Amino acid sequence: MKTTLLIMAAGIGSRFGTGIKQLEPVDASSHIIMDYSIHDAIEAGFNHVVFIIRKDIEKEFKEVIGDRIASICSSHNVIVDYAFQDINDIPGTLPEGRTKPWGTGQAVLAAKKVIKTPFIVINADDYYGKEGFKAVHEYLVNGGKSCMAGFVLKNTLSDNGGVTRGICKMDEQNNLTEVVETKNIVKTANGAEADGVAVDVNSLVSMNMWGLTPDFLDVLEEGFKEFFEKEVPGNPLKAEYLIPIFIGELLEQGKMSVKVLKTNDTWYGMTYHEDVAAVKDSFMKMLEKGVYQADLFSDL
Repeated sequence: MKTTLLIMAAGIGSRFGTGIKQLEPVDASSHIIMDYSIHDAIEAGFNHVVFIIRKDIEKEFKEVIGDRIASICSSHNVIVDYAFQDINDIPGTLPEGRTKPWGTGQAVLAAKKVIKTPFIVINADDYYGKEGFKAVHEYLVNGGKSCMAGFVLKNTLSDNGGVTRGICKMDEQNNLTEVVETKNIVKTANGAEADGVAVDVNSLVSMNMWGLTPDFLDVLEEGFKEFFEKEVPGNPLKAEYLIPIFIGELLEQGKMSVKVLKTNDTWYGMTYHEDVAAVKDSFMKMLEKGVYQADLFSDL
């Protein structure tokens, strides 16, 4: 069965102290986090990769990763496509002075034309581990409609500062009922807290790893029109159309159900520049343990 890995990489270069963080090598062979995600997705059974980028970074993106991945993928019968997020690709007029991209909802919509299969969506600069890809793939190929990899909060915290996480609430069947965005979660001696309030470190959180179907894209498109009518006029320069917020609204209205698939893997991201060394160290340990080969794609 055909399934697609959708990588949101249009925000490249926006949140990192020095250099483009998504393109920062994490091992001695100059692989970046995205290489590992693509490896894990192919290993799990995904056979189509779509990069969502901006037109202005296309050249550098292809030089650093795109062309290399395309040649690796072609030897594994995996097709690579590109979709371009454009600030002008909107169901209305661009507000004067708007420079901020429209968010993850619009990013995913940019790929609507190239997605014909169930798909998993991930952030380009986050490491998710193997378990999430396997669980989402299995769920989708067995006819599941919408799911989300739920990471254990303690496996997603940074040693270098506070993070924002979407803490999941679920029913007895592990269906998502609500995602509570919680800001400034920091590690403490006995767990974690957000603005002085203790947070359960065993809560499951959303790290933007969703399993969805092409049908969802039609709903997302309708939602974008509504967002433009209702949200943009009040906040024309900063309003963002975000996947977790939109899915949260659909859940609230009973228009969608999302299965939460727990993963025990540690999530790594480079939120802070100081995270880079720790992330590199983690990859070194995984390579030493044989979780990955130094010649990354050689075991596929």
